[in-house]
Amino acid sequence: MQKLIYILDDEKEIRKTLRVILEDEDYLVEDFSNGKTLMKALSKERPSLLLLDVWVGKEDGLLILDECKKLYPSLPVVMISGHGTIELAVNATKKGAIDFLEKPLSIEKVIQTIETSIEKTKDSELPDFQLEVDQILGESPSITRVKFSVFQAAETNARVFLFGENGTGKELTARSIHQNSKRKNEPYIEFNCASLPEEIIEQELFGFENLLVEPNEIKIGKWELAQLGTLFLDEVCDLSLSLQSKVLKVILDQKLERVGGKDTIPVDVRIIAASNANVEEAIREGKFREDLYYALNVIPIELPPLRERNQDIPLLAEFYLKKSISKNNLSAKTIDREGLDALSSHFWPGNVRELANIIERLSILVPGDTIRAKDVKEALHGFKKANEMVARGDLKHAKEEFERQYIIKTLQICEGNVTRTSKALGIERTHLYRKLRSLNISVEQLIEG
Repeated sequence: MQKLIYILDDEKEIRKTLRVILEDEDYLVEDFSNGKTLMKALSKERPSLLLLDVWVGKEDGLLILDECKKLYPSLPVVMISGHGTIELAVNATKKGAIDFLEKPLSIEKVIQTIETSIEKTKDSELPDFQLEVDQILGESPSITRVKFSVFQAAETNARVFLFGENGTGKELTARSIHQNSKRKNEPYIEFNCASLPEEIIEQELFGFENLLVEPNEIKIGKWELAQLGTLFLDEVCDLSLSLQSKVLKVILDQKLERVGGKDTIPVDVRIIAASNANVEEAIREGKFREDLYYALNVIPIELPPLRERNQDIPLLAEFYLKKSISKNNLSAKTIDREGLDALSSHFWPGNVRELANIIERLSILVPGDTIRAKDVKEALHGFKKANEMVARGDLKHAKEEFERQYIIKTLQICEGNVTRTSKALGIERTHLYRKLRSLNISVEQLIEG
């Protein structure tokens, strides 16, 4: 989910410049020219961070800072000044400002300060907690926040919406919530909403009855099978609008009717939903019901892409290396420091799932007992163009190119077999076909080549 940044500055050009910079970095931005309009907006929602000028016309920014901190004591506030002094910076820090920027503003400094400030504030807000079952690997700040969100969600029966790219661990997170909840001894059922045609999905989800034959034909649906437990609806945005309506009705009424049936069946099921799509965009385009989104999104949890928590890569690499050695009955291997550095510098469009696949490939194909940087680079060969895009700062197209190359390499390994490729990538065949079209990948040409 995008982070929301508020800007308060009386200079229109400063606000305009900051908005352009931050929107280009994929932040949501609201800007204000006076304290009154800022406070009105703050009374309705809390941004991820506030950029606050020391003097807003004749208004004292430090007094505005006081008012902001009364509303949100932990809100990260970065002060901006055209004539900063050490005394001013000290006073702002004492009042709760997290950092201080001087005009003229440096683009790089602004972005770095915002990223660091948001990260620092989130870390300091986390109390001590302990998951009874912790299978989520990593110790980075972003994955620690995910674990804390799992801890919070597990204490309740509230519905949860998981956001994140393919391969970030949504299925593992959903299972972790269930395993740490009061429902842990009850059924945990997973259902992929993108995997089947609409009429079959309805029967699979809600069950089916044929009362015209003797004996009556009855099939219990996934929702009923999860009774008293948890139902994980993966890729929920891929449901048709008519099915979305039925899902919403069952959530609100806490009862369902099987397809072809007459009886109403009470259900007590905790729902966890997930999507790698841009849900807000799907709502705007009329592809996803806004009321269903609000019903599901009681507790939102955002799974970070691996490139945003690369400090976890050595730990993950060691885990998947040991797993592959055991699974494939191989002799022991290690990855040297330069090899780990090469892994950590990769963009990872396929996230943890891609890392696991690369590590398994290296464990099998590299002779000897040490995996080195040259081995890693050879395994990742084909991503040169995307790395050049990253270096230029063109992250959007770099991600697309990484994803394209990752799918091509997996297709080549699977000899053009789409079913095997979709399983290796951990996505549904229908989703893979959409990716092939959008990324202009021809399976036939790959096979011929």
